[in-house]
Amino acid sequence: MSNNSRKRREALVYHAKPKPGKIQIVPTKKYASQRDLSLAYSPGVAEPCLEIEKDKENAYKYTTKGNLVAVISNGTAVLGLGDIGPEASKPVMEGKGLLFKIFADIDVFDIEVDTKNVDAFVETVKNIAPTFGGINLEDIKAPEAFEIERRLKEELDIPVMHDDQHGTAIISAAALLNAVELAKKKMSKVKIVVSGAGAAAVSCTKLYKAFGAKAENIVMLDSKGVIRKDRPNLSEEKLEFATDRDLNTLDDAMKDADVFIGLSIADIVSPAMLKSMAKRPIVFAMANPNPEIDYQLAMDTRKDVIMATGRSDHPNQVNNVLGFPFIFRGALDVRATKINEDMKMAAVKALAELAKEPVPEQVNIAYGETRLNFGSDYIIPKPFDPRLIAKVPPAVAKAAMESGVARTEITDWQKYEDELLERMGSDNKITRLLMQRAKNNPKRVIFAEADHLDVLKAAQIVYDEGIGTPILLGRREVIKELMGEIDFDADVEIIDPKSDEERGKLQKYAEAYFDSRNRKGVTLYDAERLMRERNYFAAMMVNEGDADALLSGYSRAYPTVVKPMLQLIGMAKGISRVAATNVMNTSRGPIFISDTSINIDPSAKDLAKIAQLTAGVVRLFGLEPVMAMLSYANFGSSDHPQARKVKDAVSYLHRYHPNLLVDGELQSDFALNKEMLQKKFPFSKLAGKKVNTLIYPNLDSANSAYKLIKELNDTDSIGPIMMGMNKPVHILQLGASVEEMVNMAAVAVVDAQEKEKAKKAKK
Repeated sequence: MSNNSRKRREALVYHAKPKPGKIQIVPTKKYASQRDLSLAYSPGVAEPCLEIEKDKENAYKYTTKGNLVAVISNGTAVLGLGDIGPEASKPVMEGKGLLFKIFADIDVFDIEVDTKNVDAFVETVKNIAPTFGGINLEDIKAPEAFEIERRLKEELDIPVMHDDQHGTAIISAAALLNAVELAKKKMSKVKIVVSGAGAAAVSCTKLYKAFGAKAENIVMLDSKGVIRKDRPNLSEEKLEFATDRDLNTLDDAMKDADVFIGLSIADIVSPAMLKSMAKRPIVFAMANPNPEIDYQLAMDTRKDVIMATGRSDHPNQVNNVLGFPFIFRGALDVRATKINEDMKMAAVKALAELAKEPVPEQVNIAYGETRLNFGSDYIIPKPFDPRLIAKVPPAVAKAAMESGVARTEITDWQKYEDELLERMGSDNKITRLLMQRAKNNPKRVIFAEADHLDVLKAAQIVYDEGIGTPILLGRREVIKELMGEIDFDADVEIIDPKSDEERGKLQKYAEAYFDSRNRKGVTLYDAERLMRERNYFAAMMVNEGDADALLSGYSRAYPTVVKPMLQLIGMAKGISRVAATNVMNTSRGPIFISDTSINIDPSAKDLAKIAQLTAGVVRLFGLEPVMAMLSYANFGSSDHPQARKVKDAVSYLHRYHPNLLVDGELQSDFALNKEMLQKKFPFSKLAGKKVNTLIYPNLDSANSAYKLIKELNDTDSIGPIMMGMNKPVHILQLGASVEEMVNMAAVAVVDAQEKEKAKKAKK
């Protein structure tokens, strides 16, 4: 089976299992008792109905309308697939709904309309509009898309936006403003070439004009060449951008142009065309998956080019996810009657300004940068930037209020920004950041139990996604057979420590181990025997520099795997205690839980060391640790040794690490409920703060808590992350899922990156 065939199968399985589709409806109210049900439906539901009958605006108060957007398509222009019909467009619409939810906490119903008739489509949307707070039109072909959006905006009193048109326009306009500034040019004077005349191209060009670009400086091309005024039968949209200049081809148009905007097809811009452009040219080659000119080719051709593409593997990705979730968020939060030009322009300005501000460490970490700075390779924010939710919606909401289309007003903007940031606790952003960071500098990762199917599946994903380079340890014939079953045909290293092929390497590792342990009762024979065990062999591979990191523990009890790692790898310099932490992606954001795997009953000093190690891991993920030391007691309410131990650990940390935001001893509900903590214990360092790290008093409680959260809430988990080891080795929980192993592989890669960085810094 080809790689494409396998990817196709994976995509189909992803959409089909464990349940079909990508989104679902979840109740937001209690429904356990008869009383709850009587309030939810009959007879209690009559009361909000009557209130809405008195005033339709009450629908925002008593229903989901204010946070509900319809993503609507007729399937006539779906991605690069074309007119595939409404049913076939549904996976794309569900995907759009997923993006709305994870980036801006907006609920979505996707609606697929079976008509190509403009009148019928408009009438359908108008008839269902009372359900929604906003309408996102999607994947509707031009020119019908223009007419549909125009009429719906005129006839409805809720925000309507065709993202294919305006999304790209808003993001690219923000990038263009910054690029023009960097090139030391003016919008009113730059000569712009637009390749493409569809909905997106027209909307982009209109928005550029709104920011000062002059019609006489714009040349637009379609499949027939330059759109000239003397061409017959031009549509209204094309006529607006027709030129009277004597130009026919893209070659002609590109001469002395300052800006190229590509919304067409791959590889239509040649190096010669790029060379013919003005000094400091701006090239936005946004065709997907392949741009109008290859990024590296453009960079090699012109050192002074400022370039953006639609791809995530190059700087300056023009990604619509920077726009539509946050624009609708701002519009919904003031109950806007429409999304007007003022609101779109406000979004553009907010995005452009954000790119000039200092970048959070979390974003630098995710993209493997020492420091992202405003410049040619950074003219628009990154999609993972956590500031987007607090920057763009307020700008859009303010513009709605100032332009008179807001039904309600926001008065406390700081409170609003805080609420927006709180909304973002429910997604798995930290996992996406981790993956992105690993991909920036992949490392060699040993999968020590690769003769197990799930382990091999994880290794395959790690390879396919570019997270790392897998090294497969185990029985060669079994690994080969399993690789055939899952169509894993990559040229990766397979090592069987017990095979004759590895005899030389085994001997080398045995002698190295013997040299390090010969005064601790280990004979050469013992060393040779142990090296036939995969975990000892894998650990020595990392020690000897033949691999960068390792994962093990899928099929064996945790203690049996820890032992060789401690014997062979050992603790990092200055570390007296190793521990493990798990990251739980909860609805309130990531929670770090320690120690989940190693220390059975740590002393007060051990707990303090575990807290310090955990703080380092939290920072590794780009977050600032806010730590609660947990107990069954609150601040001295019990004098039992178990409670006193936690109290003593906190005292130690307060004395020797005063800058670490940590407190206790605390019960877990007080730790997680900042308002309750503020009310009862206002003196606490954690009062009013959102705790993201929980240090448990012993292994029983930490391990149980982590597994309860994981199973009861179906929570995504990363871990256990080994802390304090000399090399990047991580031990999985027995029977870890494929997803958990992939996450841990990314952790191992990032760990290796950091240790490499630290080593270089010492030189």
